[in-house]
Amino acid sequence: MTRHSTGTHLSTTARLPTAVRAVVTALGTLLAVTTAAGTAHADPTPADGARTAATRNGPEPEAPEDFVALGDVNPTIIEEMRYVTRHNFVGERIDGYRQRLCILTRPAAEALHRAQTRLLRQGYSLKVYDCYRPQRAVDHFVRWAKDLDDQTMKTEFYPDVDKTRLFADGYIAEKSGHSRGSTVDLTLVRLPAKPTRPYHPGLPLVPCYAPQDERFPDSSVDMGTGYDCFDTLSHTLDPRIQGRQRANRLFLKGTLEDLGFVNLAEEWWHFTFKPEPYPDTFFDFPVSATSLTGRR
Repeated sequence: MTRHSTGTHLSTTARLPTAVRAVVTALGTLLAVTTAAGTAHADPTPADGARTAATRNGPEPEAPEDFVALGDVNPTIIEEMRYVTRHNFVGERIDGYRQRLCILTRPAAEALHRAQTRLLRQGYSLKVYDCYRPQRAVDHFVRWAKDLDDQTMKTEFYPDVDKTRLFADGYIAEKSGHSRGSTVDLTLVRLPAKPTRPYHPGLPLVPCYAPQDERFPDSSVDMGTGYDCFDTLSHTLDPRIQGRQRANRLFLKGTLEDLGFVNLAEEWWHFTFKPEPYPDTFFDFPVSATSLTGRR
C-alpha cells in the first residue's frame, strides 16, 4: 500500500464529505495502531525450538497455497496475538508461535475483510487474538493442563475452575478447530483505537470477569469478560451478561454471522468460517511468514 505524506493526506481529507472524512481519519489512526501493535516480528528463540520428532529429521511442514496472512488481505485489522506472548492462560509463549502473525485460509480472511469494511463505517475495528493454531500448540496446552502444579495464571484466566476439571468441562481438548485454519478468536475495538499496555510478568493478576476498569487493560469494547476467560460467563448468551456488554457481544456475533461465520456458544470471541476448506485436517506448520513464503 502506497503511503502519502501527512500534508497530502490532510489536504485530500479536507475535501471529502464529513461522513467519509470521519472514516478516513479513523482508518489512519487504526493503521498507526495496527503497525505498532500487529507487526510480525521474528522470534530469535522460538518457543518450540526443540522441534517435534516428526520434523526434527526433515523440513518443517508448510501451509497449503490457500492459507494467507490476514494482514495481506486487510492491514487495518488489529492483531494482538496472545500466544506469542506470555499473557495467556499458560503464562509462556506457546509452541509453534514464532511471529506475531495471523494466518487463515483465504476464504476466512476475505470474510473478515468484508466484516472490517462494514465495521469501519460504523466506527469500529476488529481485533484478532488468535487465528490458525498449530497442532503442536494444542499439544502444549494439553501438557500444561495435565501439570496440576502449574497454577501461574489461575487468578486471571480460570479463577473459579479447578484445574483438574479443564478437560471434563471442555476448556482444553486434544484437537482444536483453529488447527484447520478457518477459526479465529477476536473482539471489537471502538475507534480511534488506543494502544494496549504491554503485559509484564509478575504484575498482580485480576480475574477475567472483574469489571472492565479493573481487568488487564484492553483496547476492546466491554464484552463482560476478558479473552480466554475459563468461566461460564464467557458463554455468548449467558443471561447474567446484560446491557451494553450483551449488546456488544450480539453486535459482533450478528456482524460475523451475516458473512458466514458460526459462533461457538461457549466463547463469545470464537468464530469459524463455513464451509471450511479443510473440515477434517489439523495442520502443524508454525505460525511464521516462512510457512507461507517458503511454500514449494
